Amino acid sequence: MTLLDYFDRCYVVNLPERADRRREMQQELIEAGIPFAPGRVELFTAVRPVDAGLFPSLGARGCFESHHRILRQARTEGLRNVLVMEDDLTIDPRLRAHAAEMIETLRTNDWGFVYFGHALEQATPSGDPALLQPYSGPLMTTHFYGINAAIFDRLLDFFDALLQRPPGHPDGSPMHVDGAYSTFRKQNPDVLTLITVPSLGGQRSSRSDIYPNRWFDRWPVFRELAALARRVRSRWKAGRRSP
Repeated sequence: MTLLDYFDRCYVVNLPERADRRREMQQELIEAGIPFAPGRVELFTAVRPVDAGLFPSLGARGCFESHHRILRQARTEGLRNVLVMEDDLTIDPRLRAHAAEMIETLRTNDWGFVYFGHALEQATPSGDPALLQPYSGPLMTTHFYGINAAIFDRLLDFFDALLQRPPGHPDGSPMHVDGAYSTFRKQNPDVLTLITVPSLGGQRSSRSDIYPNRWFDRWPVFRELAALARRVRSRWKAGRRSP
């Protein structure tokens, strides 16, 4: 059993010019048993804004608007739930082995958010991955998470409200999307959040579209060598996580 047995749609957020990340993500998805498929697992064209506006940075705005548009599209299409992945995601092999138990947890709970990847360092006593519930603290990163349609309306209203407020507003204003989700969860404590323990999704080392690139990312030959080194490092780290 894979996550496709439960989620209506899986989106992979990707900038068109990042063919390198698409290739690497395609392999990640195949190994996880959730390959690209029309209407099920699809690329979502990331937003590249022309300026930061009221956001902390250009990248923060692009990320926020990309995830915002995914939510609007999911609601418009009447999807029951969505799984969102960023194109630098690396999926822990243990996810496929424990997907059935996690899906059963989702089916038997009125959840709002589920994070398969996050920055928390936690472990279960047995060492086997599991969904921990409920989780109420802040969460960093949005590279591998799911949202239930039960909160689409409330969440979209919240995102729209953030965009109307000036920076520093006590109820929230334009911010990084992971901060927006954490703020929403804090203001809506009835929304159940589940997280995998330990995290089953990391971020693959690759050239960034958000932060200034290093000198070797600006030259084609060096860029390819740097990409190869990053892939080797990511695979090595993934191998260390495997049992």
